Amino acid sequence: MEGNIAEGMKYIGAGLSTLGMIGAALGVGNIFASFLNAAMRNPSAAPQQTGNLFIGMALAEALGLFAFVIGVIILFVA
Repeated sequence: MEGNIAEGMKYIGAGLSTLGMIGAALGVGNIFASFLNAAMRNPSAAPQQTGNLFIGMALAEALGLFAFVIGVIILFVA
C-alpha cells in the first residue's frame, strides 16, 4: 500500500515539475510579441535588438528544458 502511494506521489511530482514548460512557452511568446511591437513602432532600431531577442528566447527555453529534465529525473531516477 505504501509503495503505491509513493509511486503515485512520484507521478504527481513529475507532472507538477513539468508545469515550468508552460511558463517557458508564455515567456517566449511574450518576448516575441514585445519585439514585434517595438519593431513596428521603430523599425530602424529592430536590427540592434535581435541579439537581445535571441538571448531572452534562449534563457526562457532553457528554463523549460530544465523543468522537463527535473520531471524526467523525478520519474525515472528518484
